[in-house]
Amino acid sequence: MAAACFYAMFLVFHLVFFNLVKSESKSCPKEFNCGKLGNMSYPFSEIKKPHCGLCKIDCNNTLQNPIVEIEGELYNAYKKWFLVNSIDLSDPILDVYLANRSCKSFERNLSFPNSPSVSFGVFNNITLFKCMNRSMEVDGYFRSFQNYSKCDGFSLYYHKPRTNRRRSIPTSVLPANCAVIRLPLTFLSPSEPIPSDLFDLLSSKFKLDWEVSRDCSDCIYREGQCQSNSKNLFFCSKAAKRNLGLVLGTVLCGFLIIAISIVILIICCCKKGNRSFANILPRSTPSEPSTLSYELDSGFFGVPVFTYAELQQATMNFDSSRELGDGGYGTVYYGKLQDGREVAVKRLYDHNARRKEQFITEIEILTRLRHKNLVSLYGCTSRLSDQLLLVYEYVPNGTIADHLHGHKTKDCSLTWPIRMKIAIEAASALAYLHASGIIHRDVKSNNILLDQNFSVKVGDFGLSRPHPTDISHISTAPQGTPGYVDPKYHECYQLTDKSDVYSFGVVLVELISSMPAVDFSRRNEEINLSNYAINRILRCAFDDLIDQSLGFHSDAEVKRMTTLVAELSFRCLQLNKDMRPSMVEVQETLQEIQQGEFKHDKKMEGNVNSKESVEIPLSPESEDHVLLKKNKILTSPNSVTQVWTSDSSRSTTTST
Repeated sequence: MAAACFYAMFLVFHLVFFNLVKSESKSCPKEFNCGKLGNMSYPFSEIKKPHCGLCKIDCNNTLQNPIVEIEGELYNAYKKWFLVNSIDLSDPILDVYLANRSCKSFERNLSFPNSPSVSFGVFNNITLFKCMNRSMEVDGYFRSFQNYSKCDGFSLYYHKPRTNRRRSIPTSVLPANCAVIRLPLTFLSPSEPIPSDLFDLLSSKFKLDWEVSRDCSDCIYREGQCQSNSKNLFFCSKAAKRNLGLVLGTVLCGFLIIAISIVILIICCCKKGNRSFANILPRSTPSEPSTLSYELDSGFFGVPVFTYAELQQATMNFDSSRELGDGGYGTVYYGKLQDGREVAVKRLYDHNARRKEQFITEIEILTRLRHKNLVSLYGCTSRLSDQLLLVYEYVPNGTIADHLHGHKTKDCSLTWPIRMKIAIEAASALAYLHASGIIHRDVKSNNILLDQNFSVKVGDFGLSRPHPTDISHISTAPQGTPGYVDPKYHECYQLTDKSDVYSFGVVLVELISSMPAVDFSRRNEEINLSNYAINRILRCAFDDLIDQSLGFHSDAEVKRMTTLVAELSFRCLQLNKDMRPSMVEVQETLQEIQQGEFKHDKKMEGNVNSKESVEIPLSPESEDHVLLKKNKILTSPNSVTQVWTSDSSRSTTTST
């Protein structure tokens, strides 16, 4: 008996040992170097460790660009954008086809892994409906689309860029023999005309964005591996990273103890009636369905639960003519409930673990908070529903982005006093969020809505995170919108409320300049508006930054306020987060600027004689500017902090 036991344990020991060796060989690094692309991380993996990611990279291609394999297709990688999760790729096969204007171009299709760990997106792509049999019925179905029929055997239907006539068609209701393909769209500056030929619209190069889920980020932070099960649900697999020598010694030392324990256990079992191990070891019973989710849904965080049929009726079956916006996570539709209330219904794109997390996060946050400048949540569908839908109050006047550089620009309705009011109300809402322990994490002009009176309603809390006051930061993978993401957050993976301050600084620059946060028609180093603004402010070139239609030259008061707001944005956009003001300070400063109480020289008092200060050369046109005029920019972080400390300690958060 003892000999058999020792033999069994010998086999177990070898299985354990070789499994540990195998696990060690399968361990995944948090980052790996990939030549000109720099450090890469999940969802990318080295080609020698394909199990570590969803997309493999051959970084050893020294003569050419690194090669990325995604879903069996090979792409050339040109550049990684370090402020956002984005990489420039090109399809070499599509490049050849497009150069020859070959219809084989439409055999290509941008396809990326469907995983609960990460979601992918392509910046600037076009959707084509490829139909093998053209008929009057098919033409009628795509009646509002452009048609390309110069290829033998099939026709293509699509919408040209910059058209407002966009119709969302579920793949489940497409006509027979029609399929959806997506191809990269060539970049066109706003001043360029739209090409009439389809081939001239296409490009082989594209920008791939990705967003790692919160669960996966936490898993990687804990040195685990992001994986999914057979039902495509997320789970975190821990990789063995222990020292094999230590493990081997532990196993050898414990071998004898384990063997003796098993012998004693067998003897005890025989004395108690020859019961087997199966009678002694605890049996795993199938877990019963939890009723918790059902109980929550009956009063889900205290908000009403709508049925899908109710919201389908309210939006006229989600008619494309009722689209209010098309964001990164879902489409928003105008609707009218049976009780007459006008609503905005957000329909999340995918019903996966990541979307459900955003769904629950937004509900939880909006039910906790009450502020006149935060959008109100009217209800939602059950989280057990096939469709995840959120129902908000309808805010009819669009977003800041719509008025500054969108379809409402021609209205010229955002005068400077209105913009100042918008800045103060948005700052008030964010200050309230921070005081409530919430970081928005996606502050941008597209998420600041306006009502008929141009009052602010801050919305879209899908990426928001609680931030306990007793910790300095949250360690999480950077998320947000290109052009608004805090560089330090991206670099250090440390989220703080100062990340929102940076993003709001970009919004302030948008308000004074009327420029978009990202514009590829600007010089490479100034594609991001934050860099453009900092360069102009440091040179006091306010004529190049501030929108002249606001009355910068004709109205001295406008000139004073816009210049001071530019100064405030400069402070918000500092790379060192400790040099940025808090949102409460931002709100107070904006109110002082509006009321004419802001005294720049008073703020500088006590520091102008610092030995660590340096003179800033002023342009001849800047004689009247109060920003940086006759003052010094301090290079010491301590003295800078003293300069920007608010004189007021009163609280400005207001709730309704």
